[in-house]
Amino acid sequence: MDTPATTVETEVLIVGAGPAGAAAAALLSTYGIDNIVLNKYGSVSNSPRAHITNQRTVEVFRDLGLEGEVIRQATPQHLMGEHVYATSLAGDELGRLRTWYTHPHFKAEHDLASPCSVCDLPQDLLEPILVGAASSRGSSVRFDTELLTFTQDDDGVTARVRDRLAGTEYHIRSKYLIGADGGNSTVVKQLGLPLVGEMGSGGSINVVFEADLTRFVEHRPGDMYWFVQPGVGHGGGGIGVLRMVRPWAKWIGVWGYDVTAGTPSLTEADGIRIAHQLIGDDSVPVKIESMSTWAVNQVYAEDNTKGRVMCVGDAVHRHSPMNGLGSNTSIQDSYNLCWKLALVLRGQAAPTLLDSYREERVPVGRQIVDRASRSEGLMPPIFQALNLPRTPDAQSMQNALAALSEPTTAAWERRRAFDSALQDTIMCFNTHGVETNQNYRSNAVVPDGTPDSDAPRDEELYHFATTRPGRHLPHLWVTRDQQRVSTFDLCGKGGFSLLTGVSGGAWRDAAREISERLGVPIRVHTIGHGGDYEDSYGDYAAQSEVEEDGAILVRPDHIVGWRAATLPANPAAALGDALEQILGLRSGSSAATDDGVKVAVDA
Repeated sequence: MDTPATTVETEVLIVGAGPAGAAAAALLSTYGIDNIVLNKYGSVSNSPRAHITNQRTVEVFRDLGLEGEVIRQATPQHLMGEHVYATSLAGDELGRLRTWYTHPHFKAEHDLASPCSVCDLPQDLLEPILVGAASSRGSSVRFDTELLTFTQDDDGVTARVRDRLAGTEYHIRSKYLIGADGGNSTVVKQLGLPLVGEMGSGGSINVVFEADLTRFVEHRPGDMYWFVQPGVGHGGGGIGVLRMVRPWAKWIGVWGYDVTAGTPSLTEADGIRIAHQLIGDDSVPVKIESMSTWAVNQVYAEDNTKGRVMCVGDAVHRHSPMNGLGSNTSIQDSYNLCWKLALVLRGQAAPTLLDSYREERVPVGRQIVDRASRSEGLMPPIFQALNLPRTPDAQSMQNALAALSEPTTAAWERRRAFDSALQDTIMCFNTHGVETNQNYRSNAVVPDGTPDSDAPRDEELYHFATTRPGRHLPHLWVTRDQQRVSTFDLCGKGGFSLLTGVSGGAWRDAAREISERLGVPIRVHTIGHGGDYEDSYGDYAAQSEVEEDGAILVRPDHIVGWRAATLPANPAAALGDALEQILGLRSGSSAATDDGVKVAVDA
């Protein structure tokens, strides 16, 4: 098509510089792909909105070389886990949970699942890390620039954008566009992607404030404290939340409002009142930083791609903060997509590889919206156990809590119901399997015919380590020069890896042959006595689920793409067939030209 004179060209245009968009930019720039990022606003987020950073997301940062900076700025796991239920921070405790896998049982499983740990990194600290990495590695980040419209054709996407400072408009021509523009996505609206669910089902108020609450919390360190109080609180049920932003001096007070009465106008006095109500001591000095309102949404897109436009993050899945899945899933969307874009743009894969982004991530979006919604539903039983009205007043709350302590049979039954309801809320925080058990089914995964559902425990709650194709490569410690190395660190960094035992030397020649033929590098690592890495603990032999001469092909996103239980007669043919299927290069599919445009391949 004709290119207007006022057109800027790039390979990928990313709309939005939040967690999903900034992660996409950092990944693409690291992979050597030219990209432009648009941020409608003049800076990164100035609010600590999202904060839970789970293992899988820290793994993305580790793969990008950013884990050290994340750890330096984040609150570590051991300061996150004491979730207290009480009448206020200074008031009577009603119970506690050890969340975010800090209970010794869950901590062991957490540590076995990954070389990385969950941490608490507020969004206003996270975004500068990602945007800084992206820009230093080659991304063009354009603040105060908004997308107006876009059109796409067989060769690319033309976006019309506005420089909000200069008031001028121009075009950006790209081969692909990533819509990472959040819960009110312009890209999703213009694409007409089908959305399922409900928007604005509840209203909440965030009060960001500074206050030294050390004396209330240092003996029970956690990142959230939950208070049963009169009024309309979290989810409309009379629960207020104090969320730690920085230990123990910066906080967010979360309270609620009735959405049917409209969005409230908030004053500094309102913020101080809410903070003091949650603290339970109005003598504590409080400095209000900001106040905002937000709605609880339960929406996911049934499709995330149309033509050359793909959407990631909150643009295609919006839900409550329960389980801390939002920004994590958003960043992992980009991690799934960007290596595929890089291979297609380099001409190393067919554009049909990008179909696997839809096939693999739409089910994840559906799952997390459902999980967050069910977790929201775990709060009302606490009030039902207390026999409270939906919006309790001060007197009914006082009476119910007093009755809970009475030495009567009726109170005993109520205590059992209350304690059970409180313990059930652990699923609002500990869903390790939801975070770690990706199980992809797409053309970018080559199944091996083994059963798909043999996890011994609930896959939402518990991590399941397996090398079955479509699953995340298990984290196992191996050694080299007496130093421990995670299998995670043998893979990723934008490339394919092949893991095998010391009897699998033929795989190295096979990988070299296939790499030269397809132009796609494959790193090969042998594990075992005398191999590249020693299986010092015996974990690889025990958990690889292949024989010593078998092999595991790991995609750039650490997902197992294919495996061979044993060495076949022609390992190069087997490996080549698998990689060609993953890349969409098998006969009868589509191949890629140098500029990433598909051309037919004769059957």
